[in-house]
Amino acid sequence: MIDAQQASAEDQTAVILLADIAEASRLWGWSRIVRGPRALRGIPGLLFSKVLGSGFDGGFDLRPSRSRQGVFALFDSCHKAQDFIAHSKLVREYQNRSDEFCWATLKAFSCRGSWDGISLQVNAEPPSHGPVAALTRASIKFSKAPAFWRHAPPSQTALEGVDGCQLAVGLGEAPFFRQATFSIWDNVSDMNAYARTGSHLAAIQAAQKNGYFSESMFARFVPLKVQGQWMGKHYA
Repeated sequence: MIDAQQASAEDQTAVILLADIAEASRLWGWSRIVRGPRALRGIPGLLFSKVLGSGFDGGFDLRPSRSRQGVFALFDSCHKAQDFIAHSKLVREYQNRSDEFCWATLKAFSCRGSWDGISLQVNAEPPSHGPVAALTRASIKFSKAPAFWRHAPPSQTALEGVDGCQLAVGLGEAPFFRQATFSIWDNVSDMNAYARTGSHLAAIQAAQKNGYFSESMFARFVPLKVQGQWMGKHYA
């Protein structure tokens, strides 16, 4: 991974937080989702944010998880993203109220589409080796949702234990209609091998052919730093 100090201080930088909220704090966790981006209001350098729920067991199930959730935050500089991780009260609350907590800082090397009209600044080169991360999100058309979800379980099954996948989590702004996936891979080749074959490729082709989405974004990142614990695995 790139040392965060090597990243340009002026580069737009994204942050992902993943939390498995402890049972005693579940009401607090649900309140974060209800508040949505308002929970991050006033944070210096913040350009865009989403508070996200997760599928059952952190996967891609239609059943929501009672404890797992995430935050996506986009900052105007690497420095502001680092400051958020190091000093934000919200980050400390997630850490203190979670059985597992993991965060990543990221620079995009490709981005297609948008999220609520916002696209990501591409400011990194595709890595020749080492880990990469991917974020895919979509607003699913109401009339197309049943067809879309017929493809989701096979894609999820194909991702479980796939070579090169370090982390994968299903996220969403709203059940059924506004979905996202975040994943980290050993390298670009492993990520592309999954994305361009099997049930995942079939799902992408069906979405393109049948117009499942009213809006979508497909972004790829160089991880600057990943730290914490998720699904029993430690990152440092």
